[in-house]
Amino acid sequence: MIYEVRTYDLKPRALAEVEQRFGEAYEHRKKYSELAAFWHTEIGPLNQIIHVWGYKNLDERVRVRGEAVKDKNWPPKIAEFIVGQRSEIMIPFPAVPEMKPGRQGPCFEMRTYTYFAGHLPKIMSIWEAALPVRLQFGPITGLMYSELGNLNRFIHIWPYKTLDERQEIRKKAQATGNWPPSAHDKNRGGSGYDLLAQENKIVMPSAFSPIQ
Repeated sequence: MIYEVRTYDLKPRALAEVEQRFGEAYEHRKKYSELAAFWHTEIGPLNQIIHVWGYKNLDERVRVRGEAVKDKNWPPKIAEFIVGQRSEIMIPFPAVPEMKPGRQGPCFEMRTYTYFAGHLPKIMSIWEAALPVRLQFGPITGLMYSELGNLNRFIHIWPYKTLDERQEIRKKAQATGNWPPSAHDKNRGGSGYDLLAQENKIVMPSAFSPIQ
């Protein structure tokens, strides 16, 4: 399983129209393959949409996209509103299930961490060991690392009912002394891991997003 995470920066005040046009076009696109999720930013870099598509592999991505663009209804007619586009191919961490449709949020925190080249195997091992601590307090929507696009990055996405719940859960997890994962590793004699950069944003699902 791979995920294509496509991030579009929009002109101010264009979001409502973009989501409407995208949703209408998606009714035709989903017969080829369905979205994993569609979000817009609420806190962080504004005027941004993130759509996530799941594929078995790169060959399936090429095939499906080729079939979809033959449909006169795809892609959505939103080019006039876009000021920037980025696409990344991401691979899920083995310890995390695939992204499944359902009601999880409606508030999602998307955290993107940039790590030192060559450190991914260590990070994956540390996260796999620590994740059960965090999952005591709430689920995870996605955890994946970049394979194509901006390299040496991984994304973890967490659902919350409200921003207040986010604060409560984060405090409870940290109070265990075994979260974040680097703390868990150090408590067991490891050295944790270092990062080059961190960023986060709060995103909300569109009406047609399979994950709500």
